Amino acid sequence: MTFIFYTALILFVVLAILLCFVILIQESKSLGLGASFGGDPGDSVFGTSTAAVLKKFTAYLAVIFMISCVLLSLWTSGMSSSRTSSVPVSIEDLQE
Repeated sequence: MTFIFYTALILFVVLAILLCFVILIQESKSLGLGASFGGDPGDSVFGTSTAAVLKKFTAYLAVIFMISCVLLSLWTSGMSSSRTSSVPVSIEDLQE
């Protein structure tokens, strides 16, 4: 079970890095990172309709990122509550 959890965490980090890269590569009003690939403001990095494709791809990645964030937080809280509730402790046991 922990192998699957850590694999999900690694995929979450890769998704976050990919989302950052896709956001940075988009064409902005002040050129942004897209200008570092050698294009002028009128050119697109990967073709003519890249702006619309990158916007859709960014939206999909953002939705996947938010869903995976919520799922990982629920999974983590479930793991921590199962660890603490497995051993019942009473006040009498602590006083002895």
